[in-house]
Amino acid sequence: MATIKDFSALKGLRKQLQAEEQARAEAQAERLRNEAKLREETDIFRNSIGQVAPLRTKATDKAHHLPDLPPPIPRQHLADEQAALLESLSDEFTVDTLMDSDENLSFARPGVGPDVLSKLRRGNWVIQAQLDLHGYRRDQAREALGEFLRQSRRRGLRCVRVIHGKGLGSVNKEPVLKHKVRNWLAQKDEVMAFCQARAADGGAGALVVLLKSSERVSG
Repeated sequence: MATIKDFSALKGLRKQLQAEEQARAEAQAERLRNEAKLREETDIFRNSIGQVAPLRTKATDKAHHLPDLPPPIPRQHLADEQAALLESLSDEFTVDTLMDSDENLSFARPGVGPDVLSKLRRGNWVIQAQLDLHGYRRDQAREALGEFLRQSRRRGLRCVRVIHGKGLGSVNKEPVLKHKVRNWLAQKDEVMAFCQARAADGGAGALVVLLKSSERVSG
Protein backbone atom coordinates (compact mmCIF):
# COMPACT_ATOMS: atom_id res chain seq x y z
CA MET A 1 0.00 0.00 0.00
CA ALA A 2 1.32 3.51 -0.97
CA THR A 3 2.18 5.69 1.94
CA ILE A 4 1.51 9.37 2.45
CA LYS A 5 5.17 10.05 1.73
CA ASP A 6 4.86 8.47 -1.73
CA PHE A 7 1.82 10.59 -2.60
CA SER A 8 3.62 13.74 -1.52
CA ALA A 9 6.58 12.90 -3.78
CA LEU A 10 4.29 12.30 -6.78
CA LYS A 11 2.52 15.55 -6.17
CA GLY A 12 5.80 17.45 -6.09
CA LEU A 13 6.98 15.78 -9.28
CA ARG A 14 3.74 16.71 -11.05
CA LYS A 15 4.18 20.35 -10.08
CA GLN A 16 7.76 20.33 -11.33
CA LEU A 17 6.72 18.87 -14.67
CA GLN A 18 3.94 21.43 -15.00
CA ALA A 19 6.40 24.28 -14.30
CA GLU A 20 8.84 23.00 -16.88
CA GLU A 21 6.09 22.65 -19.48
CA GLN A 22 4.93 26.20 -18.78
CA ALA A 23 8.51 27.53 -19.16
CA ARG A 24 8.88 25.78 -22.52
CA ALA A 25 5.59 27.21 -23.69
CA GLU A 26 6.62 30.73 -22.68
CA ALA A 27 10.00 30.35 -24.42
CA GLN A 28 8.29 29.12 -27.60
CA ALA A 29 5.86 32.02 -27.48
CA GLU A 30 8.75 34.51 -27.03
CA ARG A 31 10.60 33.00 -30.01
CA LEU A 32 7.51 33.27 -32.20
CA ARG A 33 7.00 36.90 -31.17
CA ASN A 34 10.66 37.72 -32.06
CA GLU A 35 10.40 36.02 -35.43
CA ALA A 36 7.20 37.87 -36.23
CA LYS A 37 8.80 41.19 -35.25
CA LEU A 38 11.83 40.46 -37.45
CA ARG A 39 9.60 39.65 -40.45
CA GLU A 40 7.67 42.83 -39.86
CA GLU A 41 10.85 44.94 -39.78
CA THR A 42 12.15 43.20 -42.90
CA ASP A 43 8.92 43.91 -44.76
CA ILE A 44 9.08 47.57 -43.72
CA PHE A 45 12.69 47.88 -45.05
CA ARG A 46 11.84 46.18 -48.35
CA ASN A 47 8.76 48.35 -48.86
CA SER A 48 10.79 51.49 -48.16
CA ILE A 49 13.53 50.80 -50.78
CA GLY A 50 11.29 49.28 -53.46
CA GLN A 51 12.49 46.98 -56.20
CA VAL A 52 16.28 46.61 -56.58
CA ALA A 53 18.46 44.87 -59.15
CA PRO A 54 22.18 44.01 -59.03
CA LEU A 55 24.55 46.09 -61.14
CA ARG A 56 25.79 44.37 -64.24
CA THR A 57 29.52 44.92 -64.76
CA LYS A 58 32.00 43.48 -67.18
CA ALA A 59 35.25 41.99 -66.08
CA THR A 60 37.02 44.77 -67.97
CA ASP A 61 35.13 47.41 -65.98
CA LYS A 62 36.78 46.35 -62.75
CA ALA A 63 39.80 48.38 -61.67
CA HIS A 64 42.59 46.43 -60.07
CA HIS A 65 44.72 48.64 -57.88
CA LEU A 66 48.12 47.18 -57.28
CA PRO A 67 50.45 48.84 -54.78
CA ASP A 68 53.36 50.77 -56.26
CA LEU A 69 56.51 48.80 -55.64
CA PRO A 70 59.74 50.70 -55.03
CA PRO A 71 62.34 50.30 -57.78
CA PRO A 72 64.88 47.63 -56.93
CA ILE A 73 68.22 48.90 -55.75
CA PRO A 74 71.04 47.16 -57.61
CA ARG A 75 73.17 46.91 -54.50
CA GLN A 76 75.35 44.07 -55.76
CA HIS A 77 75.86 45.79 -59.11
CA LEU A 78 76.92 49.01 -57.40
CA ALA A 79 79.23 47.09 -55.09
CA ASP A 80 80.82 45.30 -58.04
CA GLU A 81 81.37 48.57 -59.89
CA GLN A 82 82.89 50.15 -56.81
CA ALA A 83 85.24 47.21 -56.28
CA ALA A 84 86.27 47.18 -59.94
CA LEU A 85 86.91 50.91 -59.85
CA LEU A 86 89.16 50.72 -56.81
CA GLU A 87 91.06 47.76 -58.21
CA SER A 88 91.56 49.37 -61.62
CA LEU A 89 93.35 52.44 -60.25
CA SER A 90 96.32 51.48 -58.14
CA ASP A 91 98.47 53.84 -56.09
CA GLU A 92 101.41 51.45 -56.51
CA PHE A 93 101.52 52.04 -60.25
CA THR A 94 103.76 54.78 -61.66
CA VAL A 95 103.54 55.99 -65.21
CA ASP A 96 107.33 56.21 -65.46
CA THR A 97 107.63 52.41 -65.25
CA LEU A 98 105.30 51.88 -68.18
CA MET A 99 106.12 54.46 -70.87
CA ASP A 100 107.92 57.68 -71.49
CA SER A 101 106.68 61.08 -70.37
CA ASP A 102 108.34 64.44 -70.55
CA GLU A 103 108.84 67.20 -68.03
CA ASN A 104 105.49 68.68 -69.00
CA LEU A 105 103.69 65.53 -67.86
CA SER A 106 102.78 64.52 -71.41
CA PHE A 107 101.77 60.94 -72.03
CA ALA A 108 100.91 58.92 -75.13
CA ARG A 109 99.95 55.27 -75.26
CA PRO A 110 102.03 53.02 -77.58
CA GLY A 111 100.71 53.28 -81.11
CA VAL A 112 99.62 56.90 -80.72
CA GLY A 113 101.58 59.05 -83.13
CA PRO A 114 103.63 62.05 -81.96
CA ASP A 115 101.42 64.36 -84.01
CA VAL A 116 98.46 63.47 -81.79
CA LEU A 117 100.27 64.61 -78.66
CA SER A 118 101.49 67.75 -80.42
CA LYS A 119 97.95 68.67 -81.43
CA LEU A 120 96.75 68.00 -77.90
CA ARG A 121 99.37 70.39 -76.51
CA ARG A 122 98.37 73.08 -79.02
CA GLY A 123 94.71 72.80 -78.09
CA ASN A 124 93.43 71.42 -81.40
CA TRP A 125 90.70 69.48 -79.59
CA VAL A 126 87.87 71.36 -77.92
CA ILE A 127 87.56 70.58 -74.21
CA GLN A 128 84.09 69.07 -73.83
CA ALA A 129 83.92 68.46 -70.08
CA GLN A 130 86.04 68.89 -66.98
CA LEU A 131 86.50 67.49 -63.49
CA ASP A 132 87.72 69.74 -60.68
CA LEU A 133 89.41 67.77 -57.88
CA HIS A 134 90.15 70.73 -55.60
CA GLY A 135 89.41 69.76 -52.00
CA TYR A 136 89.25 66.03 -52.71
CA ARG A 137 91.14 63.51 -50.61
CA ARG A 138 93.12 60.84 -52.42
CA ASP A 139 90.46 58.10 -52.31
CA GLN A 140 87.71 60.55 -53.19
CA ALA A 141 89.71 61.88 -56.12
CA ARG A 142 90.46 58.39 -57.43
CA GLU A 143 86.80 57.40 -57.32
CA ALA A 144 85.63 60.69 -58.87
CA LEU A 145 88.18 60.39 -61.70
CA GLY A 146 87.12 56.85 -62.57
CA GLU A 147 83.46 57.83 -62.65
CA PHE A 148 84.19 60.95 -64.71
CA LEU A 149 86.07 58.97 -67.34
CA ARG A 150 83.36 56.33 -67.47
CA GLN A 151 80.60 58.92 -67.97
CA SER A 152 82.63 60.81 -70.56
CA ARG A 153 83.14 57.58 -72.46
CA ARG A 154 79.42 56.83 -72.41
CA ARG A 155 78.65 60.31 -73.73
CA GLY A 156 81.11 59.86 -76.58
CA LEU A 157 83.40 62.70 -75.47
CA ARG A 158 86.93 62.86 -76.88
CA CYS A 159 88.71 65.66 -75.01
CA VAL A 160 88.28 66.47 -71.31
CA ARG A 161 90.16 68.39 -68.67
CA VAL A 162 91.08 67.20 -65.18
CA ILE A 163 91.92 69.98 -62.72
CA HIS A 164 94.11 68.57 -59.94
CA GLY A 165 95.53 71.85 -58.62
CA LYS A 166 99.11 72.86 -58.04
CA GLY A 167 99.35 71.52 -54.51
CA LEU A 168 99.84 74.95 -52.93
CA GLY A 169 97.37 74.14 -50.17
CA SER A 170 98.75 70.69 -49.36
CA VAL A 171 101.26 69.71 -46.69
CA ASN A 172 104.78 70.93 -47.55
CA LYS A 173 103.29 72.48 -50.72
CA GLU A 174 103.85 69.20 -52.57
CA PRO A 175 101.56 68.42 -55.53
CA VAL A 176 100.72 64.89 -54.36
CA LEU A 177 97.39 64.72 -56.18
CA LYS A 178 98.97 65.99 -59.37
CA HIS A 179 101.22 62.92 -59.65
CA LYS A 180 98.49 60.55 -58.51
CA VAL A 181 96.12 61.75 -61.25
CA ARG A 182 98.82 61.26 -63.88
CA ASN A 183 99.42 57.67 -62.74
CA TRP A 184 95.69 56.89 -62.55
CA LEU A 185 95.06 58.22 -66.05
CA ALA A 186 97.82 56.08 -67.51
CA GLN A 187 96.11 52.97 -66.12
CA LYS A 188 92.85 53.60 -67.96
CA ASP A 189 92.59 51.93 -71.37
CA GLU A 190 90.24 54.59 -72.69
CA VAL A 191 92.94 57.27 -72.23
CA MET A 192 94.97 57.69 -75.43
CA ALA A 193 97.10 60.61 -74.30
CA PHE A 194 97.25 63.52 -71.89
CA CYS A 195 99.41 66.57 -71.35
CA GLN A 196 99.67 69.59 -69.13
CA ALA A 197 97.06 72.16 -70.00
CA ARG A 198 97.95 75.41 -71.69
CA ALA A 199 98.19 78.45 -69.44
CA ALA A 200 94.74 79.58 -70.57
CA ASP A 201 93.29 76.19 -69.63
CA GLY A 202 94.84 75.86 -66.17
CA GLY A 203 98.55 75.41 -66.83
CA ALA A 204 100.40 73.28 -64.26
CA GLY A 205 97.19 72.78 -62.29
CA ALA A 206 95.38 70.76 -64.94
CA LEU A 207 95.73 68.02 -67.54
CA VAL A 208 94.04 67.80 -70.94
CA VAL A 209 93.04 64.19 -71.68
CA LEU A 210 92.33 62.63 -75.06
CA LEU A 211 89.96 59.66 -74.95
CA LYS A 212 89.45 56.90 -77.47
CA SER A 213 86.69 57.49 -79.98
CA SER A 214 83.50 55.56 -79.42
CA GLU A 215 79.84 55.71 -80.41
CA ARG A 216 77.70 57.73 -78.07
CA VAL A 217 75.85 55.56 -75.58
CA SER A 218 72.43 56.79 -74.55
CA GLY A 219 71.50 56.92 -70.83
